[in-house]
Amino acid sequence: MALKVGDKIPEAILKCLGPDGIINIEVGKHFSNKKIVLFSVPGAFTPTCSAKHLPGFVEYSSDILSKGVDEIICISVNDPFVMNAWEKDQNSKGKVTLLADGNGDFTEALGLSFDGSGFGLGKRGQRFVIIIDKGIIVHLAIEKAGSFEVSSAESVLKALS
Repeated sequence: MALKVGDKIPEAILKCLGPDGIINIEVGKHFSNKKIVLFSVPGAFTPTCSAKHLPGFVEYSSDILSKGVDEIICISVNDPFVMNAWEKDQNSKGKVTLLADGNGDFTEALGLSFDGSGFGLGKRGQRFVIIIDKGIIVHLAIEKAGSFEVSSAESVLKALS
């Protein structure tokens, strides 16, 4: 069952690639004193994720940050090397932080994973967006399978207004 507005964001470790290798990001600590827009994509380099979802947040990053948001984070059940390559491909560095949920543990703890094994994708994260304020979920929008409507950057801007 998915978490809901008012719930505390679960503890987990997400990863990114730094200059000296893989960096562990402790969700509880990293999210505790910030207002964060966190969105999830089913996979880096996949069509909707690369053509619309991440590019929208890159394009509107200044507008979103101007609404009192400290950081925009994109997660995917991919490894940190793939997320780093996608960050370069999408020119998102400094606008959107890309973090890997390699085993899907965080996505599973959120209750927002799905099994894409029938498509050869394994376990993945649903497409969603969460606004988190000091570790507490204040907005949650989960896409219906195959949709891209409620988790866009434009939808986030409306939710922040």
